[in-house]
Amino acid sequence: MSLKIIGVGVGRTGTYSLRMALNQLGFGPCHHMEEVLKNMDVQVPLWLEASKGNPDWNAIYDGFNSTVDWPTAAFFRELIKEYPTAKFILTERSPESWADSFGSTIYKLLQGKDKAPEKIQEWLKMGTEVISNTGFPEGLDRDGLMKGFIAHGKAVRETIPADQLLIFQVKDGWEPLCKFLDVPVPNEEFPRSNNREEFWELVNAGSQ
Repeated sequence: MSLKIIGVGVGRTGTYSLRMALNQLGFGPCHHMEEVLKNMDVQVPLWLEASKGNPDWNAIYDGFNSTVDWPTAAFFRELIKEYPTAKFILTERSPESWADSFGSTIYKLLQGKDKAPEKIQEWLKMGTEVISNTGFPEGLDRDGLMKGFIAHGKAVRETIPADQLLIFQVKDGWEPLCKFLDVPVPNEEFPRSNNREEFWELVNAGSQ
């Protein structure tokens, strides 16, 4: 099974909603950080190896037709080479709102990783490494986060051919996504999920 759609937007840009949309449109199963959290014994070592420059993409994405969110977003340069005919989606939002959301969820979680349950320590280690490699090392202030966010979007645009890349905000709904993927627009509303409260519920469930 080869990836057909690769989301290269970082976490907190609507990646969970995009995942739900892709599954609904028939492009699933879609890989997301939640899959790593649910299958840590297999996924975490694979992603740590990928961070060291030794990726096994077939093993990482075994059983998946699409992928979004981190850790994927950190590897867009490698993935365009591995899957040269795939379609790429860059989910975006305003740098200000993203920095506030990221800073109060993912970044906050990583900063407190030493106090986290032992069960998720390796997952947090992997997440810290991957997110740092994307341009968000520990210790950034809000301005630093915004600069990193803008730089990531710029790097994606410079790397992925324009005809294979959709710049997408989930607030725009089905129309641009379905046009890009050449599929009919569903009658249902575009899925909305993973607000800040849901993020912490997801993490807490994974640490049980």
